[in-house]
Amino acid sequence: MLIRAVLGFSIIETLALAGMLLWWADRVAGARLLAAFLSGIALWMAGNELPNWLGPGSGDIAMAMIGFSPLTSAFFFHFCVVFCGVRLPRWGVVAAYLLGGSATLAVQLLTPGALVWREHVGLIAIANTVGMVASMAWVLLGLGGIAVLLTALARARRPAFNQIAAVTASCLWGVVCLSGYGIVVLDLPLYPFPLLGLPLYPVILVYGILRYGVFVSNAWARRALAWALLLALGAVVVALTPLLPIESRWIGGFVVAISCIALNGPVRQFAERLVYPGGAVSAADLQSWREALQSADSMQALENEASTLLSRRTGTQVRVLLGDGSAQAPGDMPCLLGAPSSHGWTITLHGWEAAPPGPRRVAELFGTVVADAAERVAQGEQIAARERERQLQARLAELGSLAATVAHDIRNPLNIIAMAVATASPDVRREVAGQVGRIAHLSSDLLDYAKPWKLVPQRYDLAAQVRAAAGRLPHCTLGAALQAPLLIDGDSRRVEQALTNLLENARAASGADTPVAVHIDAEQRADAVLLHVCDDGQGVPEEIRHRLFEPFASRSPGGTGLGLAIVARTLAAHGGSVALTQRPPWTTCFTLTFPLKDANPS
Repeated sequence: MLIRAVLGFSIIETLALAGMLLWWADRVAGARLLAAFLSGIALWMAGNELPNWLGPGSGDIAMAMIGFSPLTSAFFFHFCVVFCGVRLPRWGVVAAYLLGGSATLAVQLLTPGALVWREHVGLIAIANTVGMVASMAWVLLGLGGIAVLLTALARARRPAFNQIAAVTASCLWGVVCLSGYGIVVLDLPLYPFPLLGLPLYPVILVYGILRYGVFVSNAWARRALAWALLLALGAVVVALTPLLPIESRWIGGFVVAISCIALNGPVRQFAERLVYPGGAVSAADLQSWREALQSADSMQALENEASTLLSRRTGTQVRVLLGDGSAQAPGDMPCLLGAPSSHGWTITLHGWEAAPPGPRRVAELFGTVVADAAERVAQGEQIAARERERQLQARLAELGSLAATVAHDIRNPLNIIAMAVATASPDVRREVAGQVGRIAHLSSDLLDYAKPWKLVPQRYDLAAQVRAAAGRLPHCTLGAALQAPLLIDGDSRRVEQALTNLLENARAASGADTPVAVHIDAEQRADAVLLHVCDDGQGVPEEIRHRLFEPFASRSPGGTGLGLAIVARTLAAHGGSVALTQRPPWTTCFTLTFPLKDANPS
């Protein structure tokens, strides 16, 4: 019997969709409540079918299963409240469960009806007075849920409007389908054809919700719709084969096969347009996107251009971010649009929450183009970085050779100058000694900066090293974080040199008789240790901030201009960085970042 098959399929389908909702419960508001409601629907349909499967002897069990319908309606009402975000007092939901639960308990304790034979459906439960009262409870709760949906629909804006409208439409479709039971119960001389549409009810309900929250459901819907249309068209072709002038089973099968192959493309395109309205992308669109993104020469420029193109195409203001998707804000859509398995790029769209499937489909195809462009830009940046490194090493080699020559050639003249002023006045000797010391310091720094480095890393306590260095400098205070061990992997001698350079810079930053106050603090993070060296001196002049860590960009009158450059090179050699940061009330603050090699990447 057709209705037997339809109802049996509906039970299996409804339970499967309930399981799917539980699987994606974290993406849909009220998904667990909706899964409980669908399970109750499946239980109700199974209760109606059980006597036809096992015979009249299963009537009591069938009545008990049907009797859970009021509680099922309470789940539906609660789902509508949660899904629509309605601010209903807690007692309202409690009252719904009390109504549904008490009606269910009454049905379980009393006899709610009897089994009656009806044409077309076989045995069916007909309610008595108890059953009618229980039915009034679940009808009242169902109407309450629909009222919540309609109220929220009247106030909603897109995209929430589309989701609520889909749920409301599915509920109305469910009412139409259940009218088939009304035909049977009233014993009307009609075939209960509305029951044949029952399998579509849970599909429309679940898909109407998931199509915005779980994008992959649209791909499944497109395939299912395409196969359903192909099967329907195949059935039509089979029905028309008797009209062929030649009667042959082989010719008929050949006609059906050719027809399905010929219709496959148009049917799939039609299904895609229905599931992804406004999501069609042509080869010309892809080519124009590639040409527009070709001009981007950096990741920032690529993000800006991609945001402009996608916003213009979809009519929605979207911000495209390239990265690994690790830093996302609530409401962002992490689109794995760039085929991360091949490119490693994740495109995150800000301002894209609950976007319709059509524009999301456009974004999906657009993302593949952006990922290709990102790969090109990344390769260009790597080539440029290697070239800069090569040029830097070449300059350092030249500088090292020059420094070695200068240091060797000026050592003897410096010694002669020092001996020549041995009989001079103390003031002259003091001045000459100071200038000779400056020249020797410059030579030493120049040699140290230019020669190749070989780090000798080891695990040691950075906090203990800082405490020892700070003890040699007056007016230096330490933060609380430096009282506990801070273990890093590094070359302690090189780090000591960098720290000394920073403290010397701080000491010389005043330019007056008033001593400069220095404060050192640290931060322990999951992936790095941050060291802050701050002072309240005159600050860094604005004109040298952009080149502060380049050679000979000194902020102190007596400096060589290589101290901060050596600090930057030391941190870079450790895989870290140094930056000029703002930490009020200090006028100058340098933040040193030491990465932790054993940090958890997540």
